[in-house]
Amino acid sequence: MVRSHRIGAMDSDVEQPLDGHATEGVVRVGDTVRRPSGPWTDAVDALLAHLETVGFAGAPRPLGRDDRNRQVLEYVPGEVGDHTGTYTVPELREIGAFLADFHRAVEGFQPPRSSVWNRVIEPDREDLICHHDAAPWNLVRSPRGWVLIDWDVAAPGSRLWEVAYAAQSMAGLRPDRPPAVAAERLAAFVDGYGLDAGNRELLVPMLGRRARAMYEPTAPRRGTRRTSLGADLGRRRTVLGRHHRLP
Repeated sequence: MVRSHRIGAMDSDVEQPLDGHATEGVVRVGDTVRRPSGPWTDAVDALLAHLETVGFAGAPRPLGRDDRNRQVLEYVPGEVGDHTGTYTVPELREIGAFLADFHRAVEGFQPPRSSVWNRVIEPDREDLICHHDAAPWNLVRSPRGWVLIDWDVAAPGSRLWEVAYAAQSMAGLRPDRPPAVAAERLAAFVDGYGLDAGNRELLVPMLGRRARAMYEPTAPRRGTRRTSLGADLGRRRTVLGRHHRLP
């Protein structure tokens, strides 16, 4: 259950803007993060509370609202990744396994009937709640392990849809990487996730489909970094498929 107490100035009145890829208006106050709330915040809080209840440590704990009605979350110390995807191959296996752990943890989540989600891009289908922006800029290397932050666009989606997006960004599938190297990195992420044989066959075309979704005229644009990533993958998905069939 989400904690219902409201956190005010007595906790700390020093607000520190968060640099990097933080959403506008997000600040750190002591050991908490304050985010502007939206119609989707109650649903996100319920999701984060569920993850805490089932013992998933890879998400910040929800702490209610403050006296300005901002969402209050646990501050997770650590470093976020480079947006170009510079993780090592062993780290990519770890991150793939981490994403699989999240998907297992969220399987039993029953969203409140009144849930409103901040849906940015329509997924291929809906079979569980996804983070929808599992990328280096939202992955903290913390003392307790990997932690995903910035859950504002969490919404219904599918495992393969999320794996395709996360693989693109985490593995850093970009034009300056030789296809064989990119394929090795992609395979490491997928191996870590434990994707089954049937979904491995579907993943390569899904990489292109997921990337193209960020270019659809009706899809809101949320920054040039995503746009660039989509362009890279749209051009390279066929090459990756030839170099590695994801055994």
